[in-house]
Amino acid sequence: MTASMTLRRRTTAFFAVLASAALLASCTGNTPESTGGGDGDGSGETNAGSSNDEVGETITIGFSAPAADHGWMAAMSTLTQELAAEYDDVELLVAEGTNDVNLQISQIETFINNDEVDAIVVVPFDGAALTGVALQAMEAGIPVVNVDREFSDPNAARVTVMGDNYGMGHNAGEYICGRVGDNPDAVVAEITGISSLPLTAERTQGFEDALGECGQEVDNRVDADFTVQGGESATANLLQAAPQIDAVWNHDDDQGVGVMAAIENAGRDEFFMVGGAGSANMMRHIQDGDSVVEATVVYPSSQAANGVALARLLVQGKSLSDLVENEVPRQVQLFAPVVTKDNVDQYIDSAFES
Repeated sequence: MTASMTLRRRTTAFFAVLASAALLASCTGNTPESTGGGDGDGSGETNAGSSNDEVGETITIGFSAPAADHGWMAAMSTLTQELAAEYDDVELLVAEGTNDVNLQISQIETFINNDEVDAIVVVPFDGAALTGVALQAMEAGIPVVNVDREFSDPNAARVTVMGDNYGMGHNAGEYICGRVGDNPDAVVAEITGISSLPLTAERTQGFEDALGECGQEVDNRVDADFTVQGGESATANLLQAAPQIDAVWNHDDDQGVGVMAAIENAGRDEFFMVGGAGSANMMRHIQDGDSVVEATVVYPSSQAANGVALARLLVQGKSLSDLVENEVPRQVQLFAPVVTKDNVDQYIDSAFES
C-alpha cells in the first residue's frame, strides 16, 4: 500500500501546534542546497536540509483559488505554481480562478471525485460557503489545506495556513501611535477592504486595540472592496468627510492604487499613510519618499505556496524537520512585519506588483 493510500484510509489526527513560515524552509523544493564546508575545509558540500528534501512518492495536489484579479491574489497563484514546479514529486492540478462560490464548490467536488488527487489546497473566495465541500473532502480521506480565508468549521481542514490579520491591524496601529503619540487632536482614518469578511473585522480589531494603547481611536472609517476602483471611490468620500486627517491606515495595497489616485486628485498631503499587504509599488513610494506613504504592513502572498509544501509532507507521511512533533502542525500563521524606509530593502525584491 502506498503512502497516499494509507493516508486516505486513516483517520486524520489533529494537533494544536502553531508554527511560523520559517519552519517551512526545509521543504521548499527537492534541490539540495550547497553550503560552506561543514568540516571547515572551505571547499563546500551538498547538504540537504532534511530527508524532506529527498524525492518521494509522486503525489497529485488540487489547487483552487479566487480569480487573480488583483496583484496580491495573482502573486499568490503564481508563487504556488512556481513552488510546485520545483518538486519532482508533485503534480499540481490548477482549477481556474473564480469568484463564483458555486463554481469553486464544483471545482472541489471534481477533485474529490478524481481518484488521482491526494490532497487539496484551497483559497476560498468565501470560507463559510466552502466549508461543506471541504468537509466532504476530509470525510473522503483527502486532506485539505485551507489558505487565508478560514472555513467556519475547523474539521474542514487538516491544516490552515493564514496571514496574521489581527497582527496586521495591531502593527499598523502601533506604527501610527509611534508617530502621533497621545495627541488628543490627532485624527486617524481607516480604509478597510471587504467589510463582510472575517479577516477585515480582525484587521480592524487589531488596529483599534493598538490605537487604544496610546489613547487614539478611529475617527473616520470607510469600506472599499480590495479593488482600485473601490479604493478610489471610498477614499474620495473619506476626504470629503474629513477636512483634516493626521494618519490613515489602508488595509490593502491593491486598492491602495485607487486610494493614492484619490489623494492626488484631492491635492491632500497633510497626513501620512500606512498601507497593507506589502506591494512593490507602495514600497517604492516608501523608498523614494515621494508621497504620503510611510509604511506598509506585509500580508504574505506565499500562503498558498506554503500550503502546497505542507500538503506534500502530509501525503508523504513527513513532518517539519525543525519541530519535535511527528506530524505537520494543524495551523501555520505567518508574521506581518511593518516595512518602512529603514528596512524596505529587505522586502522589496520579494514584493508583488499591484
